[in-house]
Amino acid sequence: MSEPKGLLTGAHFMLGDHAAAEGALLAGCRFFAGYPITPATEIAERMSVRMPQVGGVYIQMEDELASMNAILGGSWAGVKSMTATSGPGFSLMMENLGLGMMLETPCVLVNVQRGGPSTGLPTLVGQQDMMQARWGSHGDYETIALCPTSPQEFFDLTIHAFNLSEKYRLPVLVMADAEVGHMTEKVVIPHPDEIEIVERPQVRRGDIEPDHFRIFRDRSGSDDNGYISPMVAAGEGYRIHVTGLTHDERGYPAMNAEAQEWNIERLVNKIRMHRDDIIKVEGQNLEDAEVVVVSYGISARTSLWPIEQARNEDIRVGYLRLITAWPFPDEIIRKLAKQVRAFVVPEINMGQMVREVERCACGQALVLGANRPGGDILEADLVLNTIRRAAGREVEMEARPRRAISLLGGAEEE
Repeated sequence: MSEPKGLLTGAHFMLGDHAAAEGALLAGCRFFAGYPITPATEIAERMSVRMPQVGGVYIQMEDELASMNAILGGSWAGVKSMTATSGPGFSLMMENLGLGMMLETPCVLVNVQRGGPSTGLPTLVGQQDMMQARWGSHGDYETIALCPTSPQEFFDLTIHAFNLSEKYRLPVLVMADAEVGHMTEKVVIPHPDEIEIVERPQVRRGDIEPDHFRIFRDRSGSDDNGYISPMVAAGEGYRIHVTGLTHDERGYPAMNAEAQEWNIERLVNKIRMHRDDIIKVEGQNLEDAEVVVVSYGISARTSLWPIEQARNEDIRVGYLRLITAWPFPDEIIRKLAKQVRAFVVPEINMGQMVREVERCACGQALVLGANRPGGDILEADLVLNTIRRAAGREVEMEARPRRAISLLGGAEEE
């Protein structure tokens, strides 16, 4: 195998954010538009150096609104495109994320989460954007969001995100967190020939006359992709018109209920019809579990020791890691709820994905959250004691001491 021009291969000791950038390059990303924001800035910094080395383009935009808009334009120019941000920037990108959904535009948005709301904790960890990832933009649509738990997986899932975005024609989210983004570990980068790379469905020249091309042509029932239409780039000679307005299959505005129903069914069904192909989870010891720990990102990783300790105490604990947070694995949770006593959901927020577990459990199993609002990973004792409670064991839970913050910046225990 010849060495790929400008691409890294082999084993590297690499920052998680840098691993995401390298994954994007290997997936074929050749346009990055972004704005600096901790703890995602290292992705943009890496891209600013690496893009010229592989023949791509890096541009720093004036803000996050423009960054999201720029990668939509880059994608419609025929280039795989990506941006990266954190909480405040993610909020600013929501309007144009919705635009990308309506235009059915393949691209990747990485969110390296930190503590919020507002400016919050710029340099410290949080997992507080998980519901925003699903419901952040207005209107009905389905989304795909992936959650890495290590730099290696940050690399792998960034490639996977590009593949999903091209296959299903939509922006795909990678919901990392500050601990994974700023963690340095071994990352193995395979040769490009060893990785499956998905390209967007294309129109073959001669199949359709350029003047009769339908950019949103409904192919439902014609192949395995259902509602996903082929795509051409602007400037290739085909007629293209795209708008965030409700539109017909040509992309022209169509302001009526029938067109709205057709639009929304496309956005929703192209994901719902393929949930089983999209959803990825990792499970351990689920067959005889009385308690199942459901988590994602860094919280899933730091739950492994408490799970081991609980099993040493003869508590039958299973482990379910959400690699795909959205679509949520409803059927897996529903099936487990019929056979387990309880679920424990550790996450660095005050309770977000735990509500999805509750919804799917339908009251058939107890659901407990192990939560902290951000700034640090979850304490092992908090997760372990929550597992004990879920198993019906008596636990003396010591409340975390509250700390009064003085105006001079000091802290005293109350």
